[in-house]
Amino acid sequence: MTQYLITGANRGLGLEFVRQLLERGDRVIAGCRHPGRAGALNRFSGAFPGHLKVLPLDVSEPRSVAAFASEVAMLELSIDVLIHNAGMLVSGEEFGKVEAHALSHTFATNTMGPFLLSQALSAQLKDGGKLVAISSGLGSIARTQRFGTPSYDISKAALNMAMRLLGHALAERRIAVLALSPGWVKTDMGGENADLEPAQSIANMLKVIDALAFDEAAIGQFLGNDGKTIPW
Repeated sequence: MTQYLITGANRGLGLEFVRQLLERGDRVIAGCRHPGRAGALNRFSGAFPGHLKVLPLDVSEPRSVAAFASEVAMLELSIDVLIHNAGMLVSGEEFGKVEAHALSHTFATNTMGPFLLSQALSAQLKDGGKLVAISSGLGSIARTQRFGTPSYDISKAALNMAMRLLGHALAERRIAVLALSPGWVKTDMGGENADLEPAQSIANMLKVIDALAFDEAAIGQFLGNDGKTIPW
């Protein structure tokens, strides 16, 4: 039975990851900032007894990351697949008005958090396991053709580099590392005009994750939810 760890699991793509994984029989460790307020997530605990563990985690806070990793270790929970899903986007940013706080908090959540959490949980991640970060096509430098959502775009480009570096750091243990774009999805972040429903995006991404295997020639690669390479 495969054990997954999902961050940002209380809503949107994270919640849908949890739902689909539980329904197919996997075990899930779910991290979210306020477990007591995560009603939809906690209802899964009753529906799938023994298969879901919900723990507090704010990926933007190093002390929370350290406490979360310590609790996972104390509970002796090993991880087959770690999925960094927690993220944030500041909307309405305009050139000349981008604020330092927006940049720093977005970087802390989207880039620093996944990198530090990967380090902190490396001992619990099984040899031959998988490490996946939910990135975005907006983090592709080659594809950028506009000025929009700069805090988000910069943080996702940096996340891709973080995953590439982690791929090399974990290569001796044959851990497959991937930056994965969900596509444009109808969530609070993606909006109602997006192309994909969350259920379809997650189903697509799980196919990619299931097929993922360590490959020295593809360390820290960047793929779309269709499994195709996205240019850096």
